[in-house]
Amino acid sequence: MKKILLVILCFFLPPLAVLFHDGLSRKVLWALLWQLLGHIPGVIYGILVVTKEPAK
Repeated sequence: MKKILLVILCFFLPPLAVLFHDGLSRKVLWALLWQLLGHIPGVIYGILVVTKEPAK
């Protein structure tokens, strides 16, 4: 259920979804950069990060 909500959030605010998924990391900065370059690249990057399993 959590992943579904994060994917939905990716369509509106990808950096926020990545922040909730990974915490404060470089991935959040990348998501913000992609969001500033265009909404669609930000959404794609956010979905890729959120749907991947966290590294252990």
